[in-house]
Amino acid sequence: MKEAGLRGALLGLILFVVLLGAGGRTLWIWLDRPIERVSIGGDLHYVSAAYLQRNLAPLVSGETWLSIDLDQVRDKARDIDWLSEVKVSREWPDALRFELFEQTPVAHWNDDKLLNTHGEPFSPGPVDDFDKPLPDLAGPKGSGPEVLAYLDSLLRRLETLDLRVTQLRLEDRGAWRFQVNDSVWVILGRTDLASRLARFTAAWQRQLGTQASQIRYIDLRYPNGVSVAWHGQTEIDATE
Repeated sequence: MKEAGLRGALLGLILFVVLLGAGGRTLWIWLDRPIERVSIGGDLHYVSAAYLQRNLAPLVSGETWLSIDLDQVRDKARDIDWLSEVKVSREWPDALRFELFEQTPVAHWNDDKLLNTHGEPFSPGPVDDFDKPLPDLAGPKGSGPEVLAYLDSLLRRLETLDLRVTQLRLEDRGAWRFQVNDSVWVILGRTDLASRLARFTAAWQRQLGTQASQIRYIDLRYPNGVSVAWHGQTEIDATE
């Protein structure tokens, strides 16, 4: 009698688990419906909602609400031009919510890309009314953080001269040059950058600043003084 009771209890437990499993599967199938709506949020300044919807739609096409891998979708969405971070969440009963964060552009990079605040290049892609004036930077692959950091250093050194650094180049062999106010190029070279820059600021304050419109470039790759190339001249004048 006791054994029969135990068998009955075990059979009842098994039946309960089967029914629970069947009910759970039915519930899963009922909940795991096709995704019908995608909403986009975030503080967007450059890219349009239409552009984002076109790029996000293929990531969820044919997917269902419960089965979709949100981590995978987020990783793929990060590859969309201008996006720096993406959050994805489900919304009852059949929608996904994307919270998007744009890149913050601080400079043009190697003619065809932009740099973000970390010195990382990204493709500009289609944007709405992107007319923000940014310096033009260039350098070897992977040098974005270094070039951006040196730009910050230059801006601090030159702020008392009322000069804008409009271009900055790091050559493949490690030499630096920059342009101020969209006109005068300054050639620094590879070594003694701090002392050469100090020599430039002294010469600019003493004389060259008043002659800026006549200068093509200033070459600081000399032990002492600076060399100046003037518009309309092929010779270079050296000044102490």
